[in-house]
Amino acid sequence: NMNCLLILNGWFWLIDILQVKYLNNIIEQDHRFIKKLTKQMRGFKSFNSASATLEGIEVAHMIRKRQFETSGQSPFQQFAALAE
Repeated sequence: NMNCLLILNGWFWLIDILQVKYLNNIIEQDHRFIKKLTKQMRGFKSFNSASATLEGIEVAHMIRKRQFETSGQSPFQQFAALAE
């Protein structure tokens, strides 16, 4: 048990295991958009280019879903501010 090992090593916070039946579906639905875009790319030549491309796609998707604090900026202005 992981909690027993944590207590023996002097850790005072215990781990709660949550069993949420549909949590994986929420994550998959969020990444469905990214999978749809990257499927046409047929793979990346290096890990760095894949990482940079996926990060850009995820940030643009988060802006579109309005998951960032907006100070009256349009989505384009937000993306441009992050790109600087």
